[in-house]
Amino acid sequence: MLYPVPAVLVSVRDKSGEDNLITVAWAGTVCSDPAMVSISVRKERHSHHMLMESKEFALNLTTKKIVKAVDYCGVRSGRDVDKFKETGLTKGECEKINAPLVEESPINIECRVKEVLELGSHDLFLAEVANVQVEESLLNEHGTLKLERADLVAYSHGEYFSLGEKLGSFGYSVRKKKPKKKHKKTGQK
Repeated sequence: MLYPVPAVLVSVRDKSGEDNLITVAWAGTVCSDPAMVSISVRKERHSHHMLMESKEFALNLTTKKIVKAVDYCGVRSGRDVDKFKETGLTKGECEKINAPLVEESPINIECRVKEVLELGSHDLFLAEVANVQVEESLLNEHGTLKLERADLVAYSHGEYFSLGEKLGSFGYSVRKKKPKKKHKKTGQK
């Protein structure tokens, strides 16, 4: 299997208005134009029927600060508990879809399901991004996203990790290096 993976909180609302959170580690970007993501959810999970009914959800990126709540939402069922209440996470509302979002999440990605693929143990929900909400502190003075400021969490083989230092940026291995400035010799010793 491919690890590490993002640990995201998926928030969803069914047709009766019940809200739930589920932790999903099998999530990712699948297309840039149109912007699309995928999540995989087991059929027996409480959120599965909600996703099938509403065909909408929010992906809430997770941080070191809320990792205990992220774990809780992955091991407790919404059939038995109100996860927003039990974790203390703040429920907000999406702007473009009918689903809750997690206010403590620095980035909320609102999604509309376009297709559901039955794969075996999990169903894969392919969704188009309808809207993205970003915490202002993650934007620099030019409005560029600086995701490294978020202290995001990854999941690997049953353990959570905070993402580490920046090692490079796309294309850095092939960029030309700027020539070093030559200094004039002054003749001084």
